[in-house]
Amino acid sequence: MSVLDLARPEIRAMQPYSSARMEASGGEVFLNANESAWAPVGDDGLGCNRYPEPQPATLIDALAALYGVQREQLLVGRGSDEAIDLLVRAFCRAGRDAILIQPPTFGMYAVCARVQDAGIVEVPLTADATLDADAVLAALTPAVKLVFICTPNNPTGQPVPRTDLERLARALAGRALLVVDEAYVEFADEGSVADLIDRYDNLAVLRTLSKAWALAGVRIGSLLANADVIALLRRIMAPYPLPLPSVDAALLALSGWGQANAREHLAVVRAERARMREALRRLPGVRDVLPSQANFLAVRFDDAGAAYRRLLAAGIVVRDVRRYPNLGDALRITIGTPAENDRVLAVLDGWDAAEGSA
Repeated sequence: MSVLDLARPEIRAMQPYSSARMEASGGEVFLNANESAWAPVGDDGLGCNRYPEPQPATLIDALAALYGVQREQLLVGRGSDEAIDLLVRAFCRAGRDAILIQPPTFGMYAVCARVQDAGIVEVPLTADATLDADAVLAALTPAVKLVFICTPNNPTGQPVPRTDLERLARALAGRALLVVDEAYVEFADEGSVADLIDRYDNLAVLRTLSKAWALAGVRIGSLLANADVIALLRRIMAPYPLPLPSVDAALLALSGWGQANAREHLAVVRAERARMREALRRLPGVRDVLPSQANFLAVRFDDAGAAYRRLLAAGIVVRDVRRYPNLGDALRITIGTPAENDRVLAVLDGWDAAEGSA
C-alpha cells in the first residue's frame, strides 16, 4: 500500500495549476507572466518585479542539507501553518475524515481541521503532561488520516521520546500519516526524527525557522516527508508562496555566519531556561514550573490571572494559557534575553499572590 492511498482521491487525480515559472525557465527577456518590466523603488537588485521561484532551489538545497534529507523530501512554505493546512486539505475529506491530537497542544491543528470540516479525535496528555502512546493507538478510528504530535509540545514544553514516535509510525503504517511537529527541537536534548523518513513513508516532520533561527517575521517553514507526499502537496500549494525578501533573509541565516549566530543564542536560551525555572520555583505564588525542552516555560500560579495582570502592568507580555485543558492555573513565559528574564523575576518577586499585589 502506498501512503498516497490515504490521501483524498480527487486531490490525487486533479490537474494542478501551472504557473509561468513552472512552464518555462532560462531566457533573457521575460514576457510570459504579465509582470512589470521595471523594478520597484528601493528594490536594490532583489528583483521584486518578478515572481519568485515556486520552490527556490538554493533555499531548498540549504534546508535539505540542514535537516539531513533529500531535496525531493522537502517542501518549503509560509511557516509550519501552511504545511499543516496543506496536509489536512490533502488527506481529510470534509465531513468524513479526521485528525488526532493530544491537548493541550498547538492550536492550528484543530483550526485547520475545522476549516476543512474534518473531525477531531482528542487524546489528552497525561496528568504530568506527557503523551500516552497506548491511548493514542486505542483511540484511532478508520476516519483518522493524520496524527499530529508536537515535540517538545507547545504549550507544555515536554518532548516525546524517539522510541514512542517510532513505535507510532510503525503502528500507523497503512492507516494514518504521523506528523511530528519539531518547531522547538533545536532547544531540546533529543534530536529530530527526520532520519526515520526513509524507513517510514507515513512519517512527516514539520520544521521552522521562526524559533531557533530568529526568523518569525520571515515566515519560512518546511515539511519533510516521503517524496510522493511532497509531490502531492506541491500540486495544491499556492504557486508563489515565498516572497523574495523572505528567501534572501533565510539564506543569510543559514550561511556559516548565520548558523554560528544561531548556535550562540541557542546556548543562551538553554542556560536561561534552567536559571529561570529554578528562580521561578522559589518565588511566592508560584505552584510549579513544568520541565521544558523548548524556549518557554509553563508556570503554574496560585492566581495566574493576577500574575498576568501584574506582568502586563509592568510592560511584560506573556501568554495566558488558562483556556487549555489541565493548564487552568498556568502562564507560558518565553525565555528572553538575560535582562528581560531578570525583569520578569523582579516583577514577580515579593508578590503576595493571595492579595494579588506586592
